[in-house]
Amino acid sequence: MSAEATRTIKVNYLARVEGEGALTIRLKGDRATKVELRLFEPPRFFEAFLRGRSQMEAPDITARICGICPVAYQMSACHAIENALGITVDGPLRTLRRLLYCGEWIESHVLHMFLLHAPDFLGYDDALAMAKDHPEIVKRALRMKKAGNAVVAMLGGREIHPINVRIGGFYRVPARSELNQLTEELKWGRDAAMESASWMAGLDFPDFERDYEFVALRHPNEYPLNEGRLVSNKGLDIPVQDYDNHFVEEHVARSTALHSTRKQGGEYQCGPLARVNLNFDRLSAGARQVATSIGFTVPCMNPFKSLLARALETIHAFEEAVEIINGYEPPARPNVDVPTKAATGFSCTEAPRGILFHRYRLDAEGIIQDAKIVPPTAQNQKSMESDLRQLASRLAKLPLDQATLLAEHAVRNYDPCISCSTHFLRLNIEREDEA
Repeated sequence: MSAEATRTIKVNYLARVEGEGALTIRLKGDRATKVELRLFEPPRFFEAFLRGRSQMEAPDITARICGICPVAYQMSACHAIENALGITVDGPLRTLRRLLYCGEWIESHVLHMFLLHAPDFLGYDDALAMAKDHPEIVKRALRMKKAGNAVVAMLGGREIHPINVRIGGFYRVPARSELNQLTEELKWGRDAAMESASWMAGLDFPDFERDYEFVALRHPNEYPLNEGRLVSNKGLDIPVQDYDNHFVEEHVARSTALHSTRKQGGEYQCGPLARVNLNFDRLSAGARQVATSIGFTVPCMNPFKSLLARALETIHAFEEAVEIINGYEPPARPNVDVPTKAATGFSCTEAPRGILFHRYRLDAEGIIQDAKIVPPTAQNQKSMESDLRQLASRLAKLPLDQATLLAEHAVRNYDPCISCSTHFLRLNIEREDEA
């Protein structure tokens, strides 16, 4: 191989994602002979931390897995343990949980769309550079995110790693007058999210599609957050407790993150694009109206348009939050009684980045004997790798800076919270001589 035939692109730090790792693409002519997304980090041991701890500690421990989506981990932990114990949390408590999740979706989606993802479309290195030319867009984003933060703080006790969530409900529930204080800003956020979606629809989306298997929760009459069956556009339709019969985690030598795949079908994609494709009819009226006005239709197989899927979900979250607050009547108690018994429970909720599966085995004293947690990024890792494999020949034809940006952009489509599973960092592209 001549020196001229080998091309290497290095990204010493992949900015605007949560985590770090490495990517190598080896090209022979215009074909990719190797694409490896290598993720590495010392083990974080959260599943091991949970063994021997009280079932009541699970929400607080798992919230520490991620500073961006702690509510998702808390909700999956609560629902799984409540499933094991046969507890039903319904009425206003169930509704408050959806409101809390709406707050997290708002703050997470807005953070990603405006501060992490939009700079890719506009050609900026980061949101600070973008703010110099588009100050009003960034200011609007920060105000929208603040509205989501306020919801999480109101129900969770603080904005990051909430402390008011517990098995069986909450430690404290707000008075109606407290929630009413959030309404006007949430209404402003809804209108701002609609305006933002229209702006985003005018961005230049790369021409790229693949035949994905999308996997998400599906609920009979709600847009999925905490409950539902696991479904896909390729025929999957199972209760959450059957997850282990249809999905498998595999270790690969190049990564400390496990690769999650379908036992019968290989890779799949979860997250906003999967949810919108599979639950478009469950979106709020305002979100569906905006989708029509911007020309967003399903099925949408372009991962770069996950930006628009997040925008639609943000509108939905604002609208549902306002609706919940308008109809809120405080429950008689902030939580239901929590027994102890030997049992195994399962749950899957929709974190901002996709399905988050938890399984717990408890003993008769309520002590956790075993835990399994499958985060969204681990499930999307093979799909990210396949996107890059299909993009490889295009990357080889681009100048170094453009190729690097497109590769990074393809990963950021998924908003990978890699620290939930491991880290992402360095990019190398190698080109071989044709034999």
